[in-house]
Amino acid sequence: MVANESINSSTKNLIVSALCKHFSVHQNAIPVGGLESDVKGLYLHISKASGCVVNESNEVMKWIAFAENFPANPERCFDVLKTLNEELSEKSVLLGNGYKPSEADVLVFSVILSALIKFSEEDKEKLPHVLRWIDYIQHKEDFGGLFEKLLLKKPAFEPPLQIAKPVGAGEADSKAKKSEQSTKSVSKSEVNAKKDKSKVEGKATGERDDTKAKTKGDHDATKARAAGDKDTTKAKTKSAEAEPEKDKELSVSLLNIQVGLIRKAWKHPSADSLLVEEIDTGEAKVRQVVSGLAKFCSPDELTNRRVVLITNVKPGKLRDVMSEGLVLCASNEDHTKVEPLLPPEGAKIGERVSFSGIDGKPEDVLNPKKKQLEKITPNLFTDDKGVATFKGIPFMTSGGPCTSSISRAAIK
Repeated sequence: MVANESINSSTKNLIVSALCKHFSVHQNAIPVGGLESDVKGLYLHISKASGCVVNESNEVMKWIAFAENFPANPERCFDVLKTLNEELSEKSVLLGNGYKPSEADVLVFSVILSALIKFSEEDKEKLPHVLRWIDYIQHKEDFGGLFEKLLLKKPAFEPPLQIAKPVGAGEADSKAKKSEQSTKSVSKSEVNAKKDKSKVEGKATGERDDTKAKTKGDHDATKARAAGDKDTTKAKTKSAEAEPEKDKELSVSLLNIQVGLIRKAWKHPSADSLLVEEIDTGEAKVRQVVSGLAKFCSPDELTNRRVVLITNVKPGKLRDVMSEGLVLCASNEDHTKVEPLLPPEGAKIGERVSFSGIDGKPEDVLNPKKKQLEKITPNLFTDDKGVATFKGIPFMTSGGPCTSSISRAAIK
């Protein structure tokens, strides 16, 4: 294949340097005259020099052809990138599972970045999926300063607020009626007290002893009423103190979040949307977990993949298959992209994920009736760099933070 005229020598040098860094190959490995090859020839030289199995699949060849034919003309270039933007709207990366950029991603990135940087902000805004993909590659792949960084304007992200549930109209009316009845009761007591006082004042001197006895009785009754009111006030105060305790936000330390390794995955026998995984968490026995990932990941993609999971949820059956954990996943707003959180390579299998400044012992088993998990998950999200957090505090392991390729995403 003859190289396209738009692929000039400087672009070729960028492709070679980027692929060499991706495959950890020194550029001296390129044979004399190798730079005269087309893009496919460059790719084959470098991948063979790395000792890796050369991937000549249709998908790789498709993106090599894309790079070779990428136009130099700005208008045509923009039209091609619009097509690329549509393709990236349905996936995180060009090739692979999205957890590590592929050679196809590195190659196309090398070709289009310089053209994209020259676009106006208005034109860039028309390519949101390309920008997201570019930002992911330039942060995920270490090019050693080979490329100029594309600076993106990212909206500030704040976790969703817990909005208090408004008091219903029925409840408000009920409280008003109770208040009115209480006021009437007090007024009635005051009238009776005045009548008693009038009777006492109207008694004859000879009836003074009886009056004293009656007054003492009234005094005792008043003391009893006062004691009863005091007890009622204490009960109300205690109840008022208990309400905030009930609605108090729960700490993430209640969850036992661990690093796991999926040893095996397969389709659920009776549910198309579910997968079943055997996950190693460093215990003598692997855990069986059922996850709703069938629409987003294949069993092969999950096999031998590290994940983050909650291990102290109450075990139970999902469509007749036992599940002993919950794999935590990041999801975009419309739930069209979902992927399990990814612990770093240095994290140890079975280690507990920690949160800086938050201590506490996890529950042995979460109580579904207390809805502990439901109260904590609204505070789990990825930040603008894809780092998994609880209220902005990273999910931390011995190898670093847990991440996702989906930024500003909910975690469940």
